[in-house]
Amino acid sequence: MWLVYTLATTFLWGLAELFYKKGAVERERYSHLKICVMVGLVMGLHAVFTLITGDFAYDFKNLIAYLPVSACYILSMAFSFFGMRFIEESISDPIENTSGALCSLLCVIILKEAISLPAWIAIAIVAVGVVGIGYLENSGDRLRQKRLGKKLAVIAFCMPFLYAFIDAVGCVLDIYFLEMETSPLIGVTEDSIELVANVSYELTFAIVGLVMFIFMKIKGEKFGGLIKQKDKALAAVCETAGQLTYVYAMSGNGAIAAPILSSVCVVSLLLSRIFLKEKLTKKQYAFIAIIIIGILMLAVIEGE
Repeated sequence: MWLVYTLATTFLWGLAELFYKKGAVERERYSHLKICVMVGLVMGLHAVFTLITGDFAYDFKNLIAYLPVSACYILSMAFSFFGMRFIEESISDPIENTSGALCSLLCVIILKEAISLPAWIAIAIVAVGVVGIGYLENSGDRLRQKRLGKKLAVIAFCMPFLYAFIDAVGCVLDIYFLEMETSPLIGVTEDSIELVANVSYELTFAIVGLVMFIFMKIKGEKFGGLIKQKDKALAAVCETAGQLTYVYAMSGNGAIAAPILSSVCVVSLLLSRIFLKEKLTKKQYAFIAIIIIGILMLAVIEGE
């Protein structure tokens, strides 16, 4: 069953990226905040369901204890949602998926972990792809700069890179928080530590979503009903459902599941091409392929 859950997670997260992009409307000023609200709502409901049905103890002090990790993940997603308003999903998603390579580098720098030579090669391949995409963006087609203005175009293009870095920091912190010997989480066991961490993250996202909703109300922004925000709602549902199946996917054969899950950016690329009709240049596709190859290599190496 772990393979079914792995494939389901890959598809759900790829589908979530598609709906995130559809919900991140360029002309809608607060569309990225509205996505945060919808994700917070769905995650909050899932957290409450987990607390009611789960056979584990939860201390609400863990909301504060796990806050550094939650803040990294939520902030990175907020940057991603903003960037999606202006950047093609075919470009932003592969860049965002380099967070795994950055996490490996940060583990070497901060946690003093060793990386094998093949892993360094994979990271180098990812770096070549990212530099290539950046070069093409800044020296090739200037249509985005003409449409948005140079300043906003540069800010928007920085968003997936900010996501990758901040998400990588969150992953490094997670390594520390999910180790029983070092974790500052309260009242956890080997069986419950991941559930407690996930509930803390989801409840924090729900609180952030509520704050964003109040902020928009103060600004006089009309949120609209679920029908109007259906793409944002569907993205939130797919994201949360993917988190649920991810737990079962990794509990089976993680060494094989990890490389499959890393192909989310491939699924996202295909869905963007089919449903969003995104078209890139051959050079852009070539560098994106290089990034994806590096990501998959790193996932396979790390899973061994």
